[in-house]
Amino acid sequence: MPKTLAVLSDVHGVLPALLAVLAEPEVATADRIVLTGDIAAGPQPVEVLDLLGGLGDRVVWVGGNADRELVEYRRGLRTELPDPISAYAAGQLREEQVELLAQLPKSVTLPVDGLGEVLFCHATPRDDEEVVLVDSRLDRWAEVFAGLDEHIETVVCGHTHMPYTRLAHRRLVVNPGSVGMPYGRSGAHWALLGPGVTLRRTILDPAAAVAALVEQCAYPGIAEWADYYLNSRAGDAEALTAFGPRDGRTIIES
Repeated sequence: MPKTLAVLSDVHGVLPALLAVLAEPEVATADRIVLTGDIAAGPQPVEVLDLLGGLGDRVVWVGGNADRELVEYRRGLRTELPDPISAYAAGQLREEQVELLAQLPKSVTLPVDGLGEVLFCHATPRDDEEVVLVDSRLDRWAEVFAGLDEHIETVVCGHTHMPYTRLAHRRLVVNPGSVGMPYGRSGAHWALLGPGVTLRRTILDPAAAVAALVEQCAYPGIAEWADYYLNSRAGDAEALTAFGPRDGRTIIES
């Protein structure tokens, strides 16, 4: 049973942010590193996948909706992607990387010291793009937990790029936030599990990270893209308002 486990979600192909997180001592010494999806859809997909693949069996992979969409786009199963940079990312991938993303599981269950059986997924246990939020109502959590094995004590998800922990129907829910595209405040967000849960933020130099992406990535709009996400110009209130209707609500209280 792993004693410590680092969870990295929503890297979105941002190599400077990933490098900073992997350099954290607690990540470097963790028994496992779990990736909870949306790994490659961003400016440096090839480099990010190569770096993570080089870490070997320490890394546990879970796919997200953006990973699935890259595969579908490359295989001609869709003609559009939600974010223009995703189309760029899909074109950069080597064929074996497309195959890697195609084979990623939608969820993984691992025992973690102090937390029992932990299910890792991207959005919810049943869907890779369903939205749940820190303030989702309990009947909403009952919906997304339907059919989940009663032995699952903790659920770790990503997708919304905002970190939180909460209890819902006696289960601990953890969202580590986003490594590469944070909403709410800047930095690369991740979580450390075992025996408890610690939400972590790795401080970046946004100007240096933006400069690195501009120098290393050929995406035409990389300067604007990097400035927006690495400086976290999308606030948490803005993101909650945008995500709210997808959580089944019609009014978002401030």
